[in-house]
Amino acid sequence: MLDEIRINSSESQDLLGNTQVTEEDLEDRAPTSMADVFRGKSQVSTAGGAAIAQKVFVQGIEESLLSVTIDGARQNKGAFHHAGNVLLDPALLKQVDVSAGLAPADSGPGGLGGAIAYETKDADDLLAPGDNFGGFASVSISDNDDDYRGTLALYGRQHRLEYMLSSTRHTSDDYADGDGNIVEGTGAELESYLGKLAYTFENNGRLEFSASHTEDTGVRSAQRGFIRPDFGGIVGLPNQEFQAKAQRKSYSLTYSANREGEVFSPEVQLAWNEQFTDAGDGEGTNISLSGAIKNDFQLENGVVTAGLDFFDDEAKGSNQRTDRSTGDIIVNGGRETVSNIGVFAQARQNFGSRLSASYGARVDSQSFKGVDGSRFSATGVSANGALDYLLTDSLTFTAGLATTWGGYQLGEAALINFSHPWTYDGMVPSRSYSGRVGLRYELGDWDVRGALFRTDIKDLASVLPVPGGSSRAEIHEVETSGLDFSAGYTGANGYVRLNYTYADVKVDDSSAGGIDFYIGRPVGHLIGIETAWDIDDQFRLGGVAEIALKNNDTQTLGPVGGGNTGVVQENLPSYSVVNVFSEYRPRNLDNLVLRLDIRNLFDETYVRRSADGNGYYRAVALNEPGRTFALTARVEF
Repeated sequence: MLDEIRINSSESQDLLGNTQVTEEDLEDRAPTSMADVFRGKSQVSTAGGAAIAQKVFVQGIEESLLSVTIDGARQNKGAFHHAGNVLLDPALLKQVDVSAGLAPADSGPGGLGGAIAYETKDADDLLAPGDNFGGFASVSISDNDDDYRGTLALYGRQHRLEYMLSSTRHTSDDYADGDGNIVEGTGAELESYLGKLAYTFENNGRLEFSASHTEDTGVRSAQRGFIRPDFGGIVGLPNQEFQAKAQRKSYSLTYSANREGEVFSPEVQLAWNEQFTDAGDGEGTNISLSGAIKNDFQLENGVVTAGLDFFDDEAKGSNQRTDRSTGDIIVNGGRETVSNIGVFAQARQNFGSRLSASYGARVDSQSFKGVDGSRFSATGVSANGALDYLLTDSLTFTAGLATTWGGYQLGEAALINFSHPWTYDGMVPSRSYSGRVGLRYELGDWDVRGALFRTDIKDLASVLPVPGGSSRAEIHEVETSGLDFSAGYTGANGYVRLNYTYADVKVDDSSAGGIDFYIGRPVGHLIGIETAWDIDDQFRLGGVAEIALKNNDTQTLGPVGGGNTGVVQENLPSYSVVNVFSEYRPRNLDNLVLRLDIRNLFDETYVRRSADGNGYYRAVALNEPGRTFALTARVEF
C-alpha cells in the first residue's frame, strides 16, 4: 500500500499557501455568510454587506482572478462590479481549499492568483452510521436586525441510490453598526436550494447529479440608477432603494469509476453554471459550460493525475444611460465569449524518507470573441513545482514556484458598451508568476509556520474600461508580496491558533485601492486568532478574533474634480473585532444542539479591510454590524 504522500498533508499544504477550511472549522463558525466562512484565516479576506455584495480575496487578489470551483464545477465571475462573484450559501459546505498563487495543474485553467475549491456535503457525509434516512432542521434568530434563518435538509440511501435535498431561507432588516446607525440596503433576502442524487453501480462506479440554486432579492441602496450594495453611499449623491436580484444556478453530472488497484479509473464531469445580476439600469448574465476527464495513475512512490478539461464561457448584458446633452435614453449591451481546452498532468511523489514533491504542467488553447466581432486566439503553457524537505525530525523546509497562463478575461456583462463602444486592438493573454518559501517547526501538539510569498500578474486586460473611451485591451500589472505566519496548539479537547498575514498589493506600481474592481484590495497587516475547546461532553466554547493594523501605504493623490488634485485614496484605519460562541449538546438529547453567538463582542464600528470603496474619497464605505446576539437550535432526526 502506498505510504502517505507527505506534500499532500495539511501541514505541508498550509505552508505552501494552500489553506483548508475544514469541516471542524465550519462547525465552530456556524457560518451564515461567506465572510463567516473565512473568519480568522488572515490569508483570505472578504468584502462585507449582504450576500449579493460579498467577495473573496486571497492575499489581496480578487477571486475573479482565481480558478473557482464548487464540487469540481467551474464558476464564472460576477456580472456587475458592485456585486459579488460567486453567490453561495454556506449551509451545506463541507470544506474549502484555497491555493494562494501556487495552483496545481489539475485545479483548472486560469488560476492567475491561485484557486478556491468549495465542496458541499452529500448524503454519505450526513447519514449516521447504520441509518438509511435522516435529516436536520436548523433555526437561527439574532437581535441586531430581526434576523431569521432556517435550513431544512433530508437525505437517505435506498440500496444503491443516495439522495439529499436542502433548503435555506434567510431574511432580516437592515443591520445597525457599532454606533447604532442603520446601514441601508443590508437586509438579508436569500433563498438557497441544493439537491444531489447518486447511484453506485455493481462495479463500484458512482454517478452523481448535483443541482443548486441561490438567489438574493433584497432591497438595495442605489445611486444614479445602479445598485451599489457594497457601498454605504456615494458622496454628494442621494441614496435610492432598488429591488435588486442576484442569482446563481449550477448543475453538474459526475462519474467516478472507483476501480481500486486498476490503472485506468477515471473521473468525468460535465457542468453548467449561470450567474445573473439585475443592477437597476443594467443587467448581466455570465454562463459557463465546462467539463473534465482525469485519471490517477499510481506510482510506487506517488501518483500522477492527468487529463483534459474545457470551458465555454459567455458574458452578455444590456444597460441604459441618459445622454446629458440631449436627455435621450441610450440603450447598449452585447456579448463576449471565450472558450478553452486544456491538457494537464500533476505528479505528487515521495523521494525517500525526507523529500516529497509536487510538480506539473498544463497546456491551454483559447479563443476569444469581442462584442464588436473581434477575434483572438492563443495557446499557453503553465508549470508549477513545490517541495517539502525534512531538515530534522521537527523542522521542514518548503518552497514552490509557478507560472500560470491566464488567457483572455471576459468583460463586465452588465456594462458592455455602457459609456462607449468597446474596442480590442492589441488584446493579449495574461500570465502570472508566483513563488513561495517557508519553514515549519513541529513539537508535539505545537507547530509554528512561516513563509514569504510573491505573485506577479502581467498583461491583465481591463474588464471594465474607464468611461471616456479606454480600450478593453488596456493592460494592468498586479503584484502581491509579503509574509504568512501561523502558530498553534492542538490538544485532545481543543485548539488555539494565531494567523498573521502581511500583503503589499500593488496595481500598476501603485498601492491597490478600494475600487480596483476585478483586481484586488489593499491588505497590509491582518491577524486572526481561532480557538475552540470542549469543556465536557456537553459544552464547547470558542471564538475568532480579527485584527487589522493601520495601513499607512495606501494614500494616493490624484484628480478630485474641478481641475484640483487631492487625496483620492486614504490610508486605512485599524480595527479589532471578536466573535465568541458557546454550544450545548444535552446528554439525554444527543440529536439537539443549542448555540449562542455574540458577534462583534465589543461593539466595534469598523469597515472590513477588503471592503469595496474602503478609503476611496467618493465612496461611503459599508460599516459592518455592531454587537449581535444570535441563538441557534439544530435538531437531527
